[in-house]
Amino acid sequence: MPMPLWWGHVNKRIFNPMSIRRGSYPVLTHVGRTSGRAYRTPLDAFPVPGGYLFILVYGSRSDWVRNILATGHARLHADGKDIDLTAPRIVGRDEAFPDLPDNAQRAPRLLRITEFLRMDTADTQPSG
Repeated sequence: MPMPLWWGHVNKRIFNPMSIRRGSYPVLTHVGRTSGRAYRTPLDAFPVPGGYLFILVYGSRSDWVRNILATGHARLHADGKDIDLTAPRIVGRDEAFPDLPDNAQRAPRLLRITEFLRMDTADTQPSG
């Protein structure tokens, strides 16, 4: 069961700006689906073959996830690099857990999180 959305709103207004200022987390930049405004969301980003995996602590209904699914892309700033991501899709535990490091599986197991966001790096997209 993901965390309640109301806690996500508190996090977005109070803790996310502090995390961005501190530079303690990777930051995902995405565009609002209705506003067209750029947003920055700090979160854990787990490298997986061909892209990144994100644990959806608040589920797939959170604003940042809905924004990325609507636009189809985002930019991740991690380890001093900017990485263009595309092809967002919601995946379940069966697809996510084999690619998650062991130490990153504890919270999703305890919180019974069943949804994850998988994105490909733009340079791994097939041409065509």
